[in-house]
Amino acid sequence: MADVAIRLRPVTEPDLAMFRRFATEPGLIGLDWAGFRDAQSYARRFATDGYLGAEDGRLMVWADEELAGLVSWIAGQYGVAGRHFEIGIVLLPEWRGRGIGWRAQAMLCDYLFAHNPVQRIQAATHPENLAEQRALEKAGFQLEGVVRACEFRAGQWRDGYLYSRLRDDPAPAL
Repeated sequence: MADVAIRLRPVTEPDLAMFRRFATEPGLIGLDWAGFRDAQSYARRFATDGYLGAEDGRLMVWADEELAGLVSWIAGQYGVAGRHFEIGIVLLPEWRGRGIGWRAQAMLCDYLFAHNPVQRIQAATHPENLAEQRALEKAGFQLEGVVRACEFRAGQWRDGYLYSRLRDDPAPAL
């Protein structure tokens, strides 16, 4: 699937239509559906900083010059000097399973390491999401372990898997 050209770019106003779909179409986002959300909150956030904030952000994933989804990051902190980012991805269903996700996540890590002095980038996924586990490993992440009862989804508390990639871990070949 390496023949699909992937690029990341900042959010533009027309992209907000996809964000609104994720907030209002159950199941479109996959296992991360957390109920209906304020579909106008995306426009308010975009007007604030274009989704390029100091503590979090989003970039759009383009595959073969078509909008395929988005990647995101949010800052976190371990201890006094342990600033890190946690990343996420969501692809539209027609782009899943085509080798785009792992490359987009690897590209996001390269971008974040190039522009921020963080040592650690982490990502979490669901135990049943085998495709995302493979994608994270291809993107250079290592499984750290199970985070018990960390997420309330579909009416119950569920475990998650925590992965990380450190600055000095080998980057995957894109």
